[in-house]
This record gives sequence, C-alpha cells and structure tokens, in this order.
Amino acid sequence: MKLVGMLDSPFVRRTFISARMLGVPFEHQSLSVFRNFVEFHAINPLVKAPTLVLDDGGVMVDSSLIIDWFERTATPGKSLLPADAARLQRCLQLTSWGLAAAEKSVQRYYETKVRPEEARSPDWIDRVTGQIRDTYALIDRHVGQDDWLCGDRPTQADITVAVAWRFTHHTAPGLVDDSDYPHLAGLAAQAEGLPAFRAADFT
Repeated sequence: MKLVGMLDSPFVRRTFISARMLGVPFEHQSLSVFRNFVEFHAINPLVKAPTLVLDDGGVMVDSSLIIDWFERTATPGKSLLPADAARLQRCLQLTSWGLAAAEKSVQRYYETKVRPEEARSPDWIDRVTGQIRDTYALIDRHVGQDDWLCGDRPTQADITVAVAWRFTHHTAPGLVDDSDYPHLAGLAAQAEGLPAFRAADFT
C-alpha cells in the first residue's frame, strides 16, 4: 500500500503514525495537493490527502476511514483502541475533539495563509480561533493521572490530539501557549518522543 500526502497535514500525519504503530507495511509518497496537483491528480482525481493506494490499485480517502482499515488489517492483537467499553468511549470522545482541533486549525490556516488578504474574514478568523482554544482547554481538563489519555499505553486519542497540537503550533505560532494548557502540552511532548512520531517529523 502507498500513503500519499504531506506530513505537515495533521490528517496525513495521524494516518502515517497509526500505520507505523499498528505495524501495517506501507510506502509513503510525499505530494502536496497544491504544488504537486497534476501528479496527485494522476494518482487520485479527488486530489485529497491523505490518499491510500491499495494493493489492488484502488484508492481510499479520509484519515479516519483509512485508519479503520488499518485497524482491521493489522496483526491480530494490535490495536490503537481500548478493548474496555468505558475506555473505548473515552478514546473515541477524545479522538473526536482532537479531530475538531485539527479541522479548525486547518480552516484558520486556509483563511489566514491561503485566501487573499483582501478576501479574509476577521469575524471568521476570530470564531475559529476561539473554537481552537476552547477545544484545547476541554482536552486539557481531561488529561488524567495515567501515562496516556486512556490508560497506560498510547491510543488513537493520544495520536490525534498530539498531532493536532503540533499542527496548530506549526501553522499559528503563539496562538496557543503551553502554559495555558500544561497537561495537554506535556502529553503532546511525550507523544512526539515516540518512534512513530519521530518517523513522521516535519519542518
């Protein structure tokens, strides 16, 4: 299988890290949906990252669906989701909040960096900025005493939340300060030290 997309995308990066942690073999092709549009279009006319090119040549998009496929095809016994029902609920809840933070951060990036300055909406920027901060504040309050968000090992919640946090810092330096979300900042730093995260590093 081949994973196509840039690692500075939170959705590509969470997919890459998930595959590595699940032991799913794949090749990574780093293509930008902007700079490499023609080449990306030849692989997938949707030009959507991440794109997973399956062994039979078919393509799949959407990070959550691709990760679900990895979960179903990983080595038996390997999973990034807790088996316990209560912990699974918590994991999915926190994963959804991490996805929300990533989505709002992407929206803010497009509005402030991609859209022409004269067409930008200050009201929209203020709104998504508030949503980003509120989401991280919510996550910060739910970081518990365990090593990770849902127990003693990293799960999909840790991956998604940490990836979103790094993306926000990368695209909007100073927007969220570690001192305002100390528990979340500590969790993200711990995650970034994992081999799968280091393999998905970007500048």
